[in-house]
Amino acid sequence: MRKDITIAAEPRETRGKNEARRLRVKGFSPAVVYGGGIDPVAISVNPKEVNSILRSASGHNTIFNIDVQGSIAPVMVVDWQHDPIKGKLLHLDFIRIDLTKRIRVSVPVLTHGEAPGVKQQGGLLEVITREIEIECLPDEIPEHFTVDVGELMLGQSKRASDIPVAGSMKLISPPDAVIAHVITIKVVAEPTPAEAVAAPTAEAAPTEPEVIKKGKKEEEGAAEGKAEGKSEGKAEAKPKKK
Repeated sequence: MRKDITIAAEPRETRGKNEARRLRVKGFSPAVVYGGGIDPVAISVNPKEVNSILRSASGHNTIFNIDVQGSIAPVMVVDWQHDPIKGKLLHLDFIRIDLTKRIRVSVPVLTHGEAPGVKQQGGLLEVITREIEIECLPDEIPEHFTVDVGELMLGQSKRASDIPVAGSMKLISPPDAVIAHVITIKVVAEPTPAEAVAAPTAEAAPTEPEVIKKGKKEEEGAAEGKAEGKSEGKAEAKPKKK
């Protein structure tokens, strides 16, 4: 979507990490603008102005103007980097837009309505695809598409082909791509008391090492008994010898 916004930019004569740090300290973000059959130009911009565009309803699909020392061109933000801690814009890439040529963009998809498959049949509405790719003229880029799920019953779905496209818009995403559907909620059945009793536990089931160990103890006990018997027999035999 094109908006009547113009952001002033200053050309950068030098590049590198040191120059980028100096710009950020001054409150600017390094950037590059390219495309349109013109050589890339290194520039610096006010990050607050660009952030306001990225956070708008049309987001990165917004077409606005960049003014580099009087040279004005319509552009879009195609890449940007945020500081993961402070959230500041570290770098930006702008592409020049030819307003007479079709371009490909990804447009957000929103759902609307309450599916009867959820309210009446106890299903679950699952959103699968949150944006689709289209091709259209720059001035006809929509902010978003809205899909009505108010008629979906259990097992039914809305697909990309159900999204109405108008004017110069052409659907690029697969037509059968599922946008949203109503599915059955899976419930894991708990075991019955009889099944719980029948199922042996790890503690109740004896293990083979324990049986073997017990057998060894019994054999050792028997051997000790025999040894004691023999020793007693020898003790009784000694008096008779005298």
